[in-house]
Amino acid sequence: MADEELQIEDTEKKSKLPLIIILLVVLIAGGGAAWFFLFSGSQEPAAAAQTAADGSDTQAEIQGSADAKVGTALYVAMPRPFVFNVPGTGRDRLVQIKAQLMVRGGDNEETAKMHIPLIEGTLLQVFSASNADELVTEAGKVTLREQAATEVQKVMQEMTGDPVVERVLFTGFVMQ
Repeated sequence: MADEELQIEDTEKKSKLPLIIILLVVLIAGGGAAWFFLFSGSQEPAAAAQTAADGSDTQAEIQGSADAKVGTALYVAMPRPFVFNVPGTGRDRLVQIKAQLMVRGGDNEETAKMHIPLIEGTLLQVFSASNADELVTEAGKVTLREQAATEVQKVMQEMTGDPVVERVLFTGFVMQ
């Protein structure tokens, strides 16, 4: 009996030894990985801060000035969808287009919002001059979108001295 109890204790000690070794290996590997990620980082931010402190231009300053000219893309939704009839070879069709305007910068966004009635009138004029046979194809839709952008830019250039709208985007297009 005493021999059996000793054998059981020996096997319990032997079964815990591999578990302890695996735990130590995992801890060492984790510590090594943490050290690598924390202390092997690039020193570029410190160099950029030193260059900025010296008063010379940095890449971030150059890029920031370029972004100020271009501006952030903002989208101005048209308040109502455009619904109009277009002639086709077989029959006239009813078209509904939901559109948004892509503008750059907050100033252009405010200008576009202020001139929504003028933009709506221009878009409706361009849309209603189209043909149902052309609008059935993808190429016809792309052409209509580009023509709409060109006309809106022309009208806004005359009104404000700036094209304001970069693109006209169709967010919904239904033809029956």
